Amino acid sequence: MGKEIERKFLVTNDAWRAGAKGKRYVQGYLSTNKERTVRVRIAGEQAFLTIKGLTVGTARAEFEYAIPVPDAAEMLKSLCEQPIIEKTRYKVEHGGLTWEIDEFDGVNKGLIVAEVELSSEGQSIDKPSWAGADVSDDRRYFNSNLISKPFTTW
Repeated sequence: MGKEIERKFLVTNDAWRAGAKGKRYVQGYLSTNKERTVRVRIAGEQAFLTIKGLTVGTARAEFEYAIPVPDAAEMLKSLCEQPIIEKTRYKVEHGGLTWEIDEFDGVNKGLIVAEVELSSEGQSIDKPSWAGADVSDDRRYFNSNLISKPFTTW
């Protein structure tokens, strides 16, 4: 079984942008049930179907499968809850870890968060200067919740 352990932080300044290259993501949800989410994502030239379990602390079960891009595009258009999540994801190395910074667009424009995946829940991290408040436990920042309550409506 796959397991995802991550922490999420608000981004407080643009210092992370130096040398960062982004990739466009478009994603939607077939299910946003609290106990499980089912996501369809197009990331650049690839597409994935991802199933995630209930988050307990900072961990949850995660299974991800590559799917054809045309299938993903059709699911996003005809099956996924609306609105679709649009963002650019940047990867930045810091403190021996890869940080993923998501800069949202569309109905979530203005939101920028940084996530870091960990090997254990107790793993210590060297938080970068541009990472602010830890929002790992704040469900408003879950991508699946940004559909029903977009950032621009807060």
